[in-house]
Amino acid sequence: MPRRPMRMSEAAKAALATALQKLRTDLQAPSGFPEPVLAAAEAAARSPRLPDKDATDLPLFTIDPPGSKDLDQAMHLERRPGGGFRVHYAIADVAAFVTAGDALDTEARKRIVTLYFPDGKVPLHPPVLSEGAASLLPDQKVPALLWEHDLDAHGEVTRSSVSRALVRSRAKLDYAGVQQAIDSGTAEESVALLRDIGTLREAVEAERGGISLSLPDQEVTFEDGSFRLSYRAASAVDGWNEQISLMTGMVAARMMLDGGPGILRTQDRAPTHEVTRLHHIAQGLGIDWPHHVSYAELIRSLDPHRQKHAAFLHEAAGALLLKSVYKSFPDHDHIPAETVHAAIAAPYTHCTAPLRRLVDRYAGELCVAVCADREAPEWVLAALGDLPTRMEKAKGSAADRQSVDLVEAALLMDRVGSTFDAVVIDTDAERAQPNPREGQVQLAEPAVLGRVTSAAVDLELGASARVTLERADPAFPDKNRRVLFSLVQEHG
Repeated sequence: MPRRPMRMSEAAKAALATALQKLRTDLQAPSGFPEPVLAAAEAAARSPRLPDKDATDLPLFTIDPPGSKDLDQAMHLERRPGGGFRVHYAIADVAAFVTAGDALDTEARKRIVTLYFPDGKVPLHPPVLSEGAASLLPDQKVPALLWEHDLDAHGEVTRSSVSRALVRSRAKLDYAGVQQAIDSGTAEESVALLRDIGTLREAVEAERGGISLSLPDQEVTFEDGSFRLSYRAASAVDGWNEQISLMTGMVAARMMLDGGPGILRTQDRAPTHEVTRLHHIAQGLGIDWPHHVSYAELIRSLDPHRQKHAAFLHEAAGALLLKSVYKSFPDHDHIPAETVHAAIAAPYTHCTAPLRRLVDRYAGELCVAVCADREAPEWVLAALGDLPTRMEKAKGSAADRQSVDLVEAALLMDRVGSTFDAVVIDTDAERAQPNPREGQVQLAEPAVLGRVTSAAVDLELGASARVTLERADPAFPDKNRRVLFSLVQEHG
């Protein structure tokens, strides 16, 4: 699942510099790498462990936001003789640079993930690796884990394998450029096939009941002393590109389930009360959700260009992502009882972003071992039991959520005392309080969240309401109450 994106103008970054620095401090985000780690990274960049297989003749390309340098994935797409497709998918081989127990590994196990803030990121690995020697930048030879997927004419996977190989990307593309080239018919065949394969994989996803959330970017600017929020909906290319990653994560999970030790990303089905809550939110936002329509069908029907639909998609993403957990197993005899990721509707693992997420290095190594019909390395097996607990300590979700909260507080700073239309999306009743006088509302315009209190009447989940903004302070010490409303009236 994608994290909630946010883009911020330079003026907005400058206006919020103090609050953003405090957020980093509160989350204990590292400010830099220790000298021994930087020295180890420089040495590793000069002498990685190179694979025997040479696949540098494969014309791979990457698709990433403009300016990105930490490129985890590159692909080449082609038609197979007789029908169907072949997908080559190269993933950065971090283990070619990092040795278990060395300074780089120790630091990465502390950081766990790359943290993203509106004004920059705190990387998992030193940039000399993540944005240099280990990155799949164009025209440099890089060790990678090279996946090969064969698909039939309907987009179903018929065969997959992964092995170490030396690769060389030919082109660094961006989403907008690829979308324009495909739409205009000027894209090279390997790039144009992303639409064919991506569309087929979306149909396969719909058939199995999976959900992909197409989250719009939040664009934050600062003009004439005020912050402004707008949305940029994801392109079709974003979704097609995500389908290649999801496909690889599902194949990797199946490999581990069939072959021995593994680590999965699982998710229980949404409980009834959560689905009921989302029905109330949809109603309050004016989104028609008939009871015979499934959650997955509704998500696929929404238009992220529409602000209220975008608001619902963001809320749905939060509801889904919080319930995903990692589960590891040492061998085929100890597979966990529940192996499915409910939103994906299949077993799934993280394995396609090792430059930015610790667990992917281990998952990739396990799959290479399965395909080579050999035991996984001891350093992987030794870490497997502790890895789910370590990953749950990652601060990526907290950084995302608190960044959004901070920006939303800034957005409303000059509107304290104003009244807004809103919908009640959470109340104390969900925490077994007999008189729910506190909760959370989502504004209709702009689509932001905030705590709400009611002095006279109980809050009713899903009710439309008029609320007055009492506080909007990015520097307020209680992060949960940076934005605070009081209930004026409920409309029911």
